[in-house]
Parts: sequence; C-alpha cells; structure tokens
Amino acid sequence: MAALLVGSGCGGSKKPIVVGSKDTAEQMLIGELVAQHLEHRLGRKIVRNLGLGNTAAVYQALLNGEVGVYPEETGTIQANILKENPSVDAATTLERVRNEMRRLAQAELLDPLGFDHSWAIVVSNQNQFETLSDAQAAKDGWKMGATRDFNERRDGMAMLNQYRLPMGAVPFVGDLNSLYDGFDAGRLTMVVGTQTDGWLGRHENYKILRDDKRVFGYYQTCLMARSDVLATDPKIQSALGELSGKITTKDMRRLNAAVAIEHKKPADVAAEFLTQAGLK
Repeated sequence: MAALLVGSGCGGSKKPIVVGSKDTAEQMLIGELVAQHLEHRLGRKIVRNLGLGNTAAVYQALLNGEVGVYPEETGTIQANILKENPSVDAATTLERVRNEMRRLAQAELLDPLGFDHSWAIVVSNQNQFETLSDAQAAKDGWKMGATRDFNERRDGMAMLNQYRLPMGAVPFVGDLNSLYDGFDAGRLTMVVGTQTDGWLGRHENYKILRDDKRVFGYYQTCLMARSDVLATDPKIQSALGELSGKITTKDMRRLNAAVAIEHKKPADVAAEFLTQAGLK
C-alpha cells in the first residue's frame, strides 16, 4: 500500500511546468529558450506564459503559482521588489536577493545566465565624453530617449538624475526601436537602453558612457524558480542550471538583434542558440 501511494504521488507530480516572462522582447526570447531546453531535457509538457507585463506582474504570478520559473535581474529584484538601494558589488547583490527570495517567495534564484543586463547610456562615439560625469559638460544639452520602463522605475531615471545632465529637449519616451531609429536619424543624441540591446552589436558608432558614480545597480539575469516546483523533480533544477553561464553579453546582443532587427521568430532564434551551445 505504501509503495502504491508513493508511486501515485510521483505520477501526480508530472504536471506541466509553466515558464513565464516579462513583456520585453529579450525576456520573451529567454523564456522561449528556457521552455525549449526544459522540453528537450525533461521530455514533458512545458507551458509558456510569456509577456505577462512588468516585474510586479510576473513576480506576483510566481507568488500565486501561475508561473513556475521566469528570468529576472538581480538589480531589478533589489530595487523593485525589495525596495532597496544598490549593493556595493555584483556578488553582494546576488547573495542578498537570493536569500531574500528564499525567505519571501519560497523561490530559488539560480546562478546567473552569464550576461550583463545593466542600463546603458548610449551616445555617439564621435563624442569626447567617456563618463556620465563628463556628460554634464554638454554645451547644447542632450536630446535623450528612454524606455517607459526606465522612465518609471525607481532605479532608472530617478538615479540618472543624480548626474544633473543638461537637457536640450524634453526626454522622449518610446520603445527601443523608436529610440535607436531616432538616434540614427539625429533626432536624439542620447539613448538609454541596456548592455544587451541588439543595436549595440550591429553599429560601431555607439559608445556607452561609464556610470562613474555607480548610481545604478548590478543586473545579472538569473532564472528564478518556485521551490515547490523544483522539489517535484530533481532533474528540473539540474536542467535549468545547465543554462547558467552559457549566454554572454555578446551572445545576448546577437540574439536580440535577430529578433528585433531581423524580425526572426523567437522560437527559431532560441532553437538555433541551444543547438550551437550544445544544449539541444
């Protein structure tokens, strides 16, 4: 009878794993990559619940059990979930948010995927400035463009304002396509994106200004998974862990460019990467 009950419990644990993501192109691409990898490694049904919204929306879905795993940045957790100021370095940030997610969300934050998702303040490489402090000396002021996400987040525009950059126009808020199009057309002289934007791997006329005052946090993208989901099968965490350290910033730029610039399907881009990385 005991053996029968154990066997029955194991059979019932094989319900679908739900992979979620935020609504950015990069997040949905990573979500697709994770889903395909789990399908290949585990040979079981994986449900995609991608493009759910911002951090608050996907984190709540994780807490509610609507999502079992999703990609999240360490600095985003610290700033927008824990409501804390940045830690002194990337390792401290990771340790802090990992411990808090175990305590608050009963979730495990796996080792970073390998790329830097920090904010990138982009200007022309014809510019003599190298740091954000240098950029305070711009005589004509900046025509800046930023995403809505950056404009609204407590670790975004509010932090950049500490540099008191002179503005030559009201900052433009739009999606990444419109920002980089505006930059290339000369309507914008500064774009706020991230280190993994696809455009950064395609053009040599872009320069990222260094955050010399370290007002921004450290943003390593990790997979966050509910502990109860991981407990159903030890192969789940093992499979997810295979992705840790496998995606460089250069890789992520290339993958993002394939989706955002070449308009390839995220599923096709994810499948090609997994094959090239020896994971499929």
